[in-house]
Amino acid sequence: MSANFHPIVYFIDYLLGVIMWTLIGRVAMNIFQKEDSEFFFMKIFVKYTNPLIKIFKPITPSFIIGPLVPLYVAWFFYMIRFYFMPWILGYSVMGMLSFPLESEISKQIYQLFNSIKF
Repeated sequence: MSANFHPIVYFIDYLLGVIMWTLIGRVAMNIFQKEDSEFFFMKIFVKYTNPLIKIFKPITPSFIIGPLVPLYVAWFFYMIRFYFMPWILGYSVMGMLSFPLESEISKQIYQLFNSIKF
């Protein structure tokens, strides 16, 4: 990891990142599956994201169609990670935290493909 943040900062960002990507995954999965599908992964996505969607229901505009509501809620988690986290940590430049979760994933992918000899 490039920055020296307290481990709790990474934990919070990873947790928010997993929530955000799970919500996005639900929207993507909903393209191929109904929300009440018996498919195991769809059941998991719905089970774990429905409580968050209910929490955000009072601030969700009524014109957003149902399948896109998880994407709208994911946007809040993106905004928290990109703007609020750096601000609360005292950075004057927004986005200074630079998504540690995605950074770690991209490093692992780079190392994987860099180690493969063609």
